[in-house]
Amino acid sequence: MNFNKIAKILLMTGMAAMAFAADGDFALKGNVQTQVTKSIADEDNNLSSGWIRANVGGQYKSENLDGTIMLRIFAPEFGNKIDGKYYDKILADLYWVNYKWTLNDNNKMNLKIGRWKTDWSQSTHFGTYVDKDLTKRGLWMRDYSHNALELGWIHGLSNLNLMVETKDGNANQGYVRVEEDMKFTFPLEMKVAYRSNAVDVIQNTSYLTHRIAAYASYSFLPALRVYGEYACIYTQDDDLDTSVPNYIAPESKYFEPGIYFQPFYLGLDFAPKAGVLNTLMSNLMVEWEYINKRDNLYKVVNHTYDDWAWTVAWVKKVGASKLQFSVYSENEMSDVGLAFRLTSTIK
Repeated sequence: MNFNKIAKILLMTGMAAMAFAADGDFALKGNVQTQVTKSIADEDNNLSSGWIRANVGGQYKSENLDGTIMLRIFAPEFGNKIDGKYYDKILADLYWVNYKWTLNDNNKMNLKIGRWKTDWSQSTHFGTYVDKDLTKRGLWMRDYSHNALELGWIHGLSNLNLMVETKDGNANQGYVRVEEDMKFTFPLEMKVAYRSNAVDVIQNTSYLTHRIAAYASYSFLPALRVYGEYACIYTQDDDLDTSVPNYIAPESKYFEPGIYFQPFYLGLDFAPKAGVLNTLMSNLMVEWEYINKRDNLYKVVNHTYDDWAWTVAWVKKVGASKLQFSVYSENEMSDVGLAFRLTSTIK
């Protein structure tokens, strides 16, 4: 069974349904984003990184079907060199259709097909440990993309999703992902997710890695919210013959047999709704992260990385634009990095 072909056929069917449906709305979407980062320790470059990109596409919404197609476009100077020549880099960033059924007043189901992202931590810098590589710290928007089929069930306050993801056209590599999202009537939100590379072991020799994460957010004042996330990541402690032709290495080099990682972070979000402070900022966020023996993630012998990390972020929405500025720690807590992003929505 060629999973990739089946997914494309279903996707094309869904988009055709969107085009001919009379009960829905289709809208163009687009924005231009600029981001720069600067590590104080980086003396060799004016900026540690920088890019300007465009996101453009369309979104369809109706009672029974939603869909999105978005392209991400970078200039050729930003890392797209082929055979010595520079080309524009155009990425198929998002494309999915979502079929929806209302069973009764308390139950709804949906089937989502395509490629989309998950970033449910709501952190400026940390979190979504169920998907992320712990050696990489995100910045504002993390690109945890999935090529998947997902079945969802909404019942009361519960939103349960079961995903099967594939990394190749034969569905010989991939994982399963289960997420439960609970939004209560009072200002509390909780999420729990589990992910394991269970698809890998059907046709291949591979270690099973289990990831489970829990997130909570609580607004104890209208302008003040506390939030955080805890995760446990464990790889099975079995002896495998890694010399066989069908052996697949773990997604990350720190996924070693019998090793536990238990990262967590805590954050505080101040979001003034009116007055002078609202004029100055939309959000001010402070976050702390802890990963025990962070050096183990990078396989370094000498102490290089602090177990703790921190970030302070300022956000201001101005019309259709959003300004974001962060100060954060890098390898050590005393290593300071700066980042700025401007997102200008044009549709």
